[in-house]
Amino acid sequence: MTNKEPPKIEAQRTFPPLDESLYDLRPQDAAFYKKLTGIEDDAALKQHILDVQAKAYKVAPYGCIYLFFFTRYFIFTFVLSLYTNDELFRRKLSGLPAYQQVLRLGRECKNPIFLDIGCCFGNDIREAVLDGFPVARTIGMDLHQELWNLGHDLFKSSPETFPAHFVGGDAFDPEILAVAPPASMQTARAPTPDLSNLTSLNPLHGCVSAIHATAFFHLFKEDQQLHMARALAGLLSAEPGSVILGAHTGAQEKGVVNQVYRGVEIDMFAHSAKSWTAMWDGEVFEKGTVKVEAQFREVHGVTMGGDERYPMLFWSVTRL
Repeated sequence: MTNKEPPKIEAQRTFPPLDESLYDLRPQDAAFYKKLTGIEDDAALKQHILDVQAKAYKVAPYGCIYLFFFTRYFIFTFVLSLYTNDELFRRKLSGLPAYQQVLRLGRECKNPIFLDIGCCFGNDIREAVLDGFPVARTIGMDLHQELWNLGHDLFKSSPETFPAHFVGGDAFDPEILAVAPPASMQTARAPTPDLSNLTSLNPLHGCVSAIHATAFFHLFKEDQQLHMARALAGLLSAEPGSVILGAHTGAQEKGVVNQVYRGVEIDMFAHSAKSWTAMWDGEVFEKGTVKVEAQFREVHGVTMGGDERYPMLFWSVTRL
């Protein structure tokens, strides 16, 4: 494969310098980081996170890194308040409605595979592993290998102590991820490849039990989102219950969302719950072969603080 210039993310228009005042680690998030890093002192933990953030921002000056979203259960906290009770909130379980389905697949499937697309530091993989998904059956995929490596720095791990797998590259490159028809129960499932030697996602066609894609689709234009949905659908196992899930910028009516948050300007194409459902059930998968759940909500004072609002779409696509 030839070396290529990494594509630029067009959805983000401005790239402000880092601002330490935006650091605000809440108790539940601090507990997660202290458990994984072993750093108990709050000041030392803050400096450790700031150091990794500075290195990551040079690699990829994304708004999620600038705004410290990687330190927060910012989406999950909001969803927990909608879908779960106080006991579950205290236990800090991830709040996407289909998350428990992911963990069940990890327990019950013979060869489960969890793929986190656009994984950045690998926070969500680590959370799923903490909750019981077998680490050796997890895969992170990101445009930047450096971010995955910095995830080991961030959580003070190594490939030996945290043997999740990683595939780096552009998900729109067919050598990394080619579009293939969704697998069906009528066709024989391809043998599960050796995950430790993956350099592409293509050997995983029809093999993946659960795919997580949060804060990913909204980086791309409408036609690119359809292409990526079809590409991920080709990876998903035909087994009933196999699921693709996530959350990203949404809209009441599909179209371009242009807003500014703490100096970060975004210009994103956003689906509505109706258009997102229609895309997956009919355009991507044959109509009636999947169950799509999609809910649009405006997040108030959770991701940004104060009275700022962020339009979010929470969703899952489950094979029937």
